[in-house]
Amino acid sequence: MSEYSDNDGDARATRNRTPHSEDLELSALLTHLRNSRGFDFSGYKPVSLRRRVIKRMQSLEEPVETFAEYLDYLEVHPEEFAALFNSILINVTSFFRDPEAWKYLANEVVPEILRAAPVDAPVRCWSAGCASGEEPNTLAMVLAEAMGEDAFRRRVKIYATDVDEQALAQARQAIYSEQSVRAVPPEYRNKYFQPVQGGYQFAQDLRRNVIYGRHDLVQDAPISRLDLLVSRNTLMYFNAETQARILNRFHFALKDTGFLFLGRAEMLLTHTDLFEPVNLKHRVFTKAQRGRTRQQLLQLGHGVADGREASSRLAQQARLREAAFDATADAILVVDVAGKLLAVNQRAREMLGLRGSDLGRPLRDLEVSYHPVELRGPIDRATATRGVITIPDVERYPAPGMVQYLEVYVTPISDDGGPLLGVSITMTDVTRYRRLEQELQRSHSDLESAYEELQSTNEELETSNEELQSTIEELETTNEELETTNEELESTNEELETTNAELLSTNEELATMNSELGERTAEANMARAFLESILSSLESGLVVIDDQLNVLIWNRKAEDLWGLRYDEVVGRSLLSLDIGLPVERLAEPLRAFSRDEQDTQTLSVDAITRRGKPVRVTIVMSPFSSLTARREGIVLQMVAEDR
Repeated sequence: MSEYSDNDGDARATRNRTPHSEDLELSALLTHLRNSRGFDFSGYKPVSLRRRVIKRMQSLEEPVETFAEYLDYLEVHPEEFAALFNSILINVTSFFRDPEAWKYLANEVVPEILRAAPVDAPVRCWSAGCASGEEPNTLAMVLAEAMGEDAFRRRVKIYATDVDEQALAQARQAIYSEQSVRAVPPEYRNKYFQPVQGGYQFAQDLRRNVIYGRHDLVQDAPISRLDLLVSRNTLMYFNAETQARILNRFHFALKDTGFLFLGRAEMLLTHTDLFEPVNLKHRVFTKAQRGRTRQQLLQLGHGVADGREASSRLAQQARLREAAFDATADAILVVDVAGKLLAVNQRAREMLGLRGSDLGRPLRDLEVSYHPVELRGPIDRATATRGVITIPDVERYPAPGMVQYLEVYVTPISDDGGPLLGVSITMTDVTRYRRLEQELQRSHSDLESAYEELQSTNEELETSNEELQSTIEELETTNEELETTNEELESTNEELETTNAELLSTNEELATMNSELGERTAEANMARAFLESILSSLESGLVVIDDQLNVLIWNRKAEDLWGLRYDEVVGRSLLSLDIGLPVERLAEPLRAFSRDEQDTQTLSVDAITRRGKPVRVTIVMSPFSSLTARREGIVLQMVAEDR
């Protein structure tokens, strides 16, 4: 009995631990993380958070059993914080995750954003929860393809944020493994990535438009005036209350014409007052129209004895009216007396491709004014006669080979017989009835043969019932096989956890490689500074041009002679510079020197320095060659003497 007494004591201690005591220990652990490291996980889903922490506790060399023991371990081993945060934050991401959703964004949403933006206006995007940068870089490639790289560099700003500093550091490097870039389409990979040691580096000219920074969605103020907000599978880690707070900030951050792009796990079914679906399948949303809020405020302004109860009742009535309007099976549009589209229900948005951004636009500017039927004439007749105008037998072709029959009713709307307020346009789908008429005629001819086949069908039904019983027995056997398969999957899951531990080790090796890369960058910077010091110390003006006569190097003596700074001339043609040096006289000698094989050539010209002083300038031309010994430009050494 004594042999098992210790184990029995441990078992009793475990049984004495209640769920309440575990919750208190977990709460103390979260408080410690917030106070010591500034990470507040109180808004995360408790079940998911508990599971991630326990997984980390069990992965230690000497696993701990309770949250209190793990808190003690953290105080003794501060290096464990990084591993714990990585376990909680997960940082699962990839390029073009859910390719069909990104295809929809590129083909439908991005063109709509560019159409709504004024010419050359900035395009502002936010990738919230960007992890190691795959998502904002994917967005950069999509926008660059839609706008062109020059317009992208001028107009686009992509703000990429996360709470994980380690992930942000990796994102700023923009270097990804060969495995990571396999998800990038080949044409994008060849265009926007350069092979480097250890993987592929994202194009630097696009990378400069992606701004990385730490941001807490729960505590920090949101980025504003956004055309597009991408937050894919980030909200799912938060509880309902925290999600509501974050979504309110997202609503504030977006322009009225902006779009919200979420992940597959996020549907916003309980937040229709903030966002309306544009494409629910691909999780694309736009801001809900502010008219609802204005209507509620007007109703609140009428003043009743109990303001809070009345406002709640009026708001509920307004939501009920909107829900009933959207639930109508017919497509309904409302146009005011000025000819502007005032409201559309859900069926009209789905059938006619209308969006929230179309509200307030003149009907004549929208495709629905003439397709599938011309509406402007019937609207004018309904307005003039104050009667309902019916347009029967309207044919609509929703897809190749498909026809839909509609009856359209244009009904004037007035305030109890008073002034005309507008018209409602109701499109009723009568395709079913038209087809029923055609089928009825066929049914009469087929009825006699149907009676003859009825008896045969009854006999087949009895046979089918017997086969169904046999199928049920087979399904029971299949269910037993599925249980066996489930056990095999559990075994596979254990193997995956082992693989995950190996990946953690690989991550540490990558961190070491990143440190070595930083040292090499520092050495390159020192070499560059050394070269700049040499160029600055020269007493003569030194200019290096390429084979197209564009300026590559322009030292300080050249700045002193001609009055133009390096950043004003680099990349420009030497012949286009407006300086005291008669550059037009240099055109032919420079081109001739480029064609010849001479090592040096000297010429002298009269010039005026930036101070207006006349000088005689001796220019020594030397070839500028690359490491491959191929001539790529000319080195010009300018020595000025007083005239």
